[in-house]
Amino acid sequence: MCIMNRRWLVNKTNPEYIQYLSKTASISPLLAQILINRGFKTGSDISSFMSPGISQLSDPFDMPGMKTAVDRIMGAKRSGETVLVHGDYDADGITATAIMLSALKLLNINCRFFIPNRMEHGYGFKTTGVNMAKHLGASLIITVDCGITSFEAAALCKKEGIDVVITDHHEPALTSQFLDLPASRFLLPDAVAVINPKIDNRQSSITDLSGAGIAFKFAQALALTVKADFPLHDLLDLAALGTMADVVPLTGENRLIVKDGMKIIDNGLRPGIKALKSVSGITGKGLRTGMLLFTVIPRINAAGRIAEADPVVKLFLTDSEDEAFSIASWLKELNTERQEIEEKVYQEALQQLNKKGIKPVIVLASEGWHRGVIGIVASRITEAFYRPTFILSVEGKIARGSARSIPSFDICRALADCKEVLAGFGGHKQAAGLELETECISLFEECINRIADKTLNEKDFISTLEIDALAELPDIGLDLIKEIEMLEPFGRGNPEPLIGSRGLEVLYPRVLKDAHLKMKLKQKNRSLDAIGFNMSALLEKMDISAKVDAVYTPSINEWEGQKNVQLHLKALRPSR
Repeated sequence: MCIMNRRWLVNKTNPEYIQYLSKTASISPLLAQILINRGFKTGSDISSFMSPGISQLSDPFDMPGMKTAVDRIMGAKRSGETVLVHGDYDADGITATAIMLSALKLLNINCRFFIPNRMEHGYGFKTTGVNMAKHLGASLIITVDCGITSFEAAALCKKEGIDVVITDHHEPALTSQFLDLPASRFLLPDAVAVINPKIDNRQSSITDLSGAGIAFKFAQALALTVKADFPLHDLLDLAALGTMADVVPLTGENRLIVKDGMKIIDNGLRPGIKALKSVSGITGKGLRTGMLLFTVIPRINAAGRIAEADPVVKLFLTDSEDEAFSIASWLKELNTERQEIEEKVYQEALQQLNKKGIKPVIVLASEGWHRGVIGIVASRITEAFYRPTFILSVEGKIARGSARSIPSFDICRALADCKEVLAGFGGHKQAAGLELETECISLFEECINRIADKTLNEKDFISTLEIDALAELPDIGLDLIKEIEMLEPFGRGNPEPLIGSRGLEVLYPRVLKDAHLKMKLKQKNRSLDAIGFNMSALLEKMDISAKVDAVYTPSINEWEGQKNVQLHLKALRPSR
C-alpha cells in the first residue's frame, strides 16, 4: 500500500566511513550504507551476518530453566512416563508442537499432543489441557508457544500430581504494584521449569525467539544431552516456518534458523511442506520469505482459524506423500473459505469505522464476527489507518478480541493499565488478545484512548518510510541486486532495502489488472522497468508528466530466459 502522507527519511552516514567499510568488507558502497543502517560497524560483523551458520547457535543451556526442564524430560524417559505436548493453533504453535514431538520421539519417549480449538477452548493452556493429560495418563505436560500466564492450569496440575514445563515467548505477567519495575518482578506459573527469554533481564540473540524457535532450542538441548545420532538439523524447516509466521525480528538466532531452514524448505525434503508448496503453486520457484508468508503460512493458519489444527501437526510428521497431499489440499480449501469470511468482516468493520469516526485507538465490535479472522482484520485496519486497532467479536455477555498496534504504542502495557475493565489479556507489544464483558466495551474504549492521548502525539500517527540510501539509476545493476540478495532472509528487523532516486522521468505509464502501476523510469542515460503493486491510484493523484522521486527495491525479473533489472516501487511523489 502506498500511503501518500508518509514521511520520507533518508538514513545518512559519513561518506568516508562508508568507503572504509566498503573496502574492508569487499562490498559496494551502497551495500555498506545499507548494513550500517542495520547497525553493523565492522567488517567482521558484516562477514558474520552475511554468512550465518548453524554452528553459530548459542548454548541452549544459557536459557534459564533449560537444564531443569531437560533433566525432567530425561527422567520421564527413564521411567517410561507419558508426556503431553500442549500446543497452540497458529502456525508458530503448530510448528513448535511438531518440533517438540519429533524431538521426544527421537528419544523414544511416549508422547501425545493437544491443541485447543479456538472456538471451543479459546487460547492457551487451560484446565481443558490438564484434563486431557489426566485422560491420557500423562504425568508431564510440556507447553509450547503458550502457558506463561496460565496460573490456574499450573495450580491444577500441582493439585493433580502432574508436572509442567512451560516453554513460551509471550510477555509474562507483572504484579500491578511493581508494574514499572525491572523484569525481576515477573509473575510466573508454579511449574517445574519456565523457559522464556523474556523473563531474563539480559538482552541477547535469543530474546526475540518465536515459540517454534524456543522448541528448537529445547531440541538442541536434548541433542547435546544424549550426545547420540540426533538429526537436529532436520527440524530447522519447521523452526523457520514458525519463526517467519510469528513475524519476530529476523536477526540473531532467528536469522540463523531461517537462513538454514529455508534451504531445507526449498529442497522439499519433508512431505508435508512439499505438499504445501505444491498446493500453493510455488513448487520449483526460488523461495523467498515473503513468498512463504503470502502462500504457505496462511494455509497453515487456516485450520486453527476456522477448523481444527490437529491435522496440520500430522501433516508435518507424516512420511506419506499421499497423506500429506490430502491434508494440504484440505488446507487450501479452508484458506479460500477463510479469505471469504475475513473479507466480509473487514468490510463490515470499515462501515462501522466510517460511522464512528477515527480515534487515536480504533475499537470496533460486533456480534457474529468470526474470532478466527479478527486478528487479520485488525492488522489490515492498522495498516490502512496507522492506528492501534482492536477488533472484538461479541458473543452474548462476553466479547473476545485481537489487537494490533503501531511501533510507538506498547499494546500490552496499555492493556495492563486498563485491566480493571478486562477479564483477561496477553500477547506482545505489537499484538495481543483480550476478553471482557460486552457491557464494558465503551469503558474500555475510553480507557485505551485516554492512555493513547497521554502517550502519543500527531507524529506517531504518520508512518515513516525509512530509505536506506539514495542512488542514481545508472548505479542499479544485476551485480548490486546479487549483493542485496546476500542479506536474505528479509523480514522484521532486516527488511528489504529501500533505495531512493530523485528527479526521474516517467515513461509509458499504464495500469495492469485494474490495480498495478507499470512504467519505465529514466535518469540520465538509464531507463529501468518499474512496477508498483496496488498503486494504480497514483495515476490520478499525481502529475507524472513532471519528474518524480521514487522509493523502490531493485529486483531481477526473468522472462524468456532473459534477466533484467526491475524496480519494485514502494512510493512515488512529485520531485522535490
